[in-house]
Amino acid sequence: MLKTHDVSLRFGKRILFEDVTTKFSPGNCYGIIGANGAGKSTLLKVLSGEIDPTSGNVTVQPGKRIAVLKQDQYEFDEFVVRETVLMGHKKLFKIMAEKDAIYAKSDFSNEDGMKVSDLEDEFAELNGWEAESEVSTLLSGLGVADELHEKKMSELSGNEKVKVLLAQALFGNPDILLLDEPTNHLDIQSIDWLEEFLITFKNTVIVISHDRHFLNNVCTHIADIDYGKVAVYTGNYDFWLESSQLALQQTKDKNKKTEAKRKELETFVARFSANASKSKQATSRKKTLEKMVIEQIKPSSRKFPFIRFIPEREIGNNVLTIENLSKKVDGDIALKDITLTINNDDKVAFVGTHDLAITALFEILMGEDKADSGDYTWGATAIRSFLPKENSAFFNDDVTLIDWLRQYSKEKEDNFIRGFLGRMLFSGEESLKKANILSGGEKVRIMQAKMMLSGANVLLLDEPTNHLDLEAITSLNDGLIAFKGVLMFVSRDHQFMQTVANRIIEITPNGIIDKKMNFDEYMKNPDVKKLREEMYENTLNKGSTIPI
Repeated sequence: MLKTHDVSLRFGKRILFEDVTTKFSPGNCYGIIGANGAGKSTLLKVLSGEIDPTSGNVTVQPGKRIAVLKQDQYEFDEFVVRETVLMGHKKLFKIMAEKDAIYAKSDFSNEDGMKVSDLEDEFAELNGWEAESEVSTLLSGLGVADELHEKKMSELSGNEKVKVLLAQALFGNPDILLLDEPTNHLDIQSIDWLEEFLITFKNTVIVISHDRHFLNNVCTHIADIDYGKVAVYTGNYDFWLESSQLALQQTKDKNKKTEAKRKELETFVARFSANASKSKQATSRKKTLEKMVIEQIKPSSRKFPFIRFIPEREIGNNVLTIENLSKKVDGDIALKDITLTINNDDKVAFVGTHDLAITALFEILMGEDKADSGDYTWGATAIRSFLPKENSAFFNDDVTLIDWLRQYSKEKEDNFIRGFLGRMLFSGEESLKKANILSGGEKVRIMQAKMMLSGANVLLLDEPTNHLDLEAITSLNDGLIAFKGVLMFVSRDHQFMQTVANRIIEITPNGIIDKKMNFDEYMKNPDVKKLREEMYENTLNKGSTIPI
C-alpha cells in the first residue's frame, strides 16, 4: 500500500499540485495523465522518494519494495546486461554478491560458513534460485536477444538499453512498480508482452504513458493531474475520458437550468416586491435567489491543437512507384530490393525490425539521401511534405516563431501566421518565442504547422507522436483520419496505427509484406503470421520473438 497525505509541491510561486491525499492499492494499475508540464513525472519522483514534497507526506507499508524504471541509459554501462537486471532487486543482488565473495575465499572459516548459511536462507526466501531464469524470461519477452545477455550495457543500442532497464524494474516481483513512459522505444511485440505482464501483475503499478491503447489495456484507475489537483477515477483511459466529458456537460446543463430559474425568480421579485398581496412570496423567492449558486467551471489545463491537412490539389492515380530499392545503414542492410506501388487512396503504416530502415526509405523518397541501388518515381500531381523523426536542423536560427513559420508560408502577413500558430497553441506571447529554445513537443507541433501550410497531398511522417501529449496525439490522429490525401507513416502507437492506416507494409530482412488491411487485422491474420515467420526465418536469435 502506498499513500499520500496532503502532499503539495511548489517551485517558487508555481504550484504543481497541492493537498494530494490518495492511496494506491495492490492489484490495481494507475495511469497518471495530464497536460505537458502538469507534473506527471515529478509526482512519480515524489512517490518514489527521489523528491521531497514541499508539504505533506508519502507513506509506504513497511517491508514493501518499490521498483522504478530508470531513465539514464548510461548509468549501467560498465555492467553486464544480466547483472544490470539483477540489480533491480538491491537486497537480493547484495546477498548474491556477498555469497560469491565468501565462496571465493581460499581460507574459508567457520565464521564464513555460518555467515553464508544465513545468506543462503535469505537468498531462498527471496526466490533467489529462480532469479537467473526470471532474468532470461524478462529479457526474452522484451525482445533482447540471448547473446546480448552476457554483454556489457555499453555495447547495446539505445533501444536495447531501454528494454534492459525495463526488465530491471520488473525483476523480482516488486510490491510497487513505478513506470515513466515504459513503452517508449519498444516495438509493438514488446509492448504487447509488457501489457500481458502488467495485466497479470498482482501488485501495485503506477504508470505514465501517452499510448492510449496501452492505458486502456492495463489501467484499472486513472490519476488525473489538472487544476493543481490529483483526482483518481476508477476505469481505464477511455472510461475516464467519456466520464469526464459527461460530468462537464452535466455541470453545464445544471448551470443552464439554474440560470433560467434565476431569471424567472428575478422577474417575479421585480414585478411583485411592491405588491402587498404578494410581497411575502416575493420575499421568499428573493431568499431562494440568494441561495442559488452557479458552479464555476475551471478551464482545463489541457489544450487541443487544431490540426487539419488540406491539399491544395487532388492527387492523381499515379502516386509513387519504387523499383528494386536497396540501402545499407551503418554497414547493415536496411532496404533490400524494395519494389512497391503507392496508390491514391493509401494510408500506409510501415513497420519492421530495423529502426533506421523506414527512416532511410523516407529520406530517400524526399531526396534527402540516395539509395545504393534501385529507383523511384513520384507522380506528376504529388505534392510532398515530410515530418522527420530528428528535426533539430530546422531550429538552429535565433528567430521568433512568427518569422520561423513565415518562411514556409505563401501568405506573409503577421495575422495569418499568428492564426496558424494559435491553432497549434502558440498564441499571444508564445508566438514570440525563439525557435531555438523550443521543447521537443513544441518543435513537433510547429513542424506540423509547417506541413499544414504546404498544401501537400502526400504526407510522410516518421514517428509523428514522439514528444506529444495525449491531447496533441488525439488531435493529430483525428487530423490524419480526415486527411484527403496519401499518407505514409511509421509509429509505435497502436491506436494511431489502427485508426489511421488502411494498408500495412512490413520491411523484413528478406523483403516486404504488403497487405491492404488495418493494423489489428494484420496482427491477427493467420496467413500473415505464417508469412512473417517465413520472412524472419534464420534471422531471429534463439528465444526471441518476431518483432514489428
